Amino acid sequence: MASRIRLCLLLCCAFLSLPAFCQAGPQSGVGASASPASALPATALPATASSTPALPSDAVEVEQEIQQLEAMLPQVPDRGPVLFLIAHEYAHLGRMDKALSRLRDCLALDEGFDPEEDDVFAALKADPEFNKLLRRVHRRYPAVHRARVAFTVQENDLIPEGLAANGSSVLYMGGLNRRKIVRIAQDGRVSDFVKEGQYKLASICGLKVEPANGGLWANTCPDSGSGAELLHFDGSGKLTERYSPPTAGKHLFNDLALRSDREIFLTDSLANRVYKFDRAAHAFAEISLYRPIFYPNGIALSGDGNLLYVADAFGLVQVDLRDKSSSEVVAGTANTVSGADGLYWYKNSLVAVQNSLGSSRVAQFHLSPDGRKVVSTAVLEYRSPLVQKPTTGAIVGSKFYFMSNTGLDNFKDEKIQDSSKLQPVKISVVELQGS
Repeated sequence: MASRIRLCLLLCCAFLSLPAFCQAGPQSGVGASASPASALPATALPATASSTPALPSDAVEVEQEIQQLEAMLPQVPDRGPVLFLIAHEYAHLGRMDKALSRLRDCLALDEGFDPEEDDVFAALKADPEFNKLLRRVHRRYPAVHRARVAFTVQENDLIPEGLAANGSSVLYMGGLNRRKIVRIAQDGRVSDFVKEGQYKLASICGLKVEPANGGLWANTCPDSGSGAELLHFDGSGKLTERYSPPTAGKHLFNDLALRSDREIFLTDSLANRVYKFDRAAHAFAEISLYRPIFYPNGIALSGDGNLLYVADAFGLVQVDLRDKSSSEVVAGTANTVSGADGLYWYKNSLVAVQNSLGSSRVAQFHLSPDGRKVVSTAVLEYRSPLVQKPTTGAIVGSKFYFMSNTGLDNFKDEKIQDSSKLQPVKISVVELQGS
């Protein structure tokens, strides 16, 4: 759930004291030569865009966050997502001159960030420099439209977040608003797998199907941070196991990955943690990483189950489960692996739904043999009607199914904000490379 990121300032301070981050190796924007888009002019904003509206209620918190983010810039492996978030927060405060300045810095790195679809920058759409920046981004990263609509779910107030596949015949989709799980058959018929109100569940996020028996594991992700659970349903939708977080405090169980029938790995976005859940012992254990993580979200295992990939607001961390070592995944120049809401392994590549780049995209990152570096990137869908707040997906054979229009931007404080904007949910499909 990418729209819910609010960094923890205490952890930001811890981040600043971590020398390992400085030693993660060069990525785009760190010690690299200027990219083709780096010669961006520093023109002044017109008076209309620099006017300051009334400050929002969280202005003090946001100002503090900006200070922490600015202090992080010299240390992060990929400056792009940090610069974009700073620009976003300045725009939230109505300080459009500062927002444009940091956008200019971000887009100069040529990593694929595109602020056009982010409503927080709406006040800049009449500004000549902002539009010049957009034109350069769009020339460098043209629209890609390869996907097609595979299924349409008419129940438009689900606000879906998680998607999972059972072989090639069934998809499961969880709802944040209706707090239920629906089953989508291969012929498109939709039915309730877990009904609304059944088992008194919180909002549903990540879903994964057990290949051996068709059971379904699910995470719940309450915005309040109270009531997150890891759930297990049998093939008929009966709840057989439910587990609460291992510690006190706020928790939001987001996505998960199954390692055979022994272990489950899951992200906790509010606690900024990754857990391993031992199915035999019914116990959680925190995974130690070489750096702090910020709103961990997508998570995936390599085909052999030895490598774990964790996505957060600023990049991807690889964990070698054999020796428990971890390192940053190097994105390479003119690229970013940040902001992956959904993350999936496919033939030595990672498929990501990136919805924190301003304009969302589905991308496939082809990796080096050791899985630590992106050697090439294929953008599969970008700036099309089929990537309107996508979140997660599921791989079936050589095809990637993903939710195209979740309505997540219309869902705040666990409520739909404007019912007139609700639309039937489209599930799209695109062919993966290397199939």
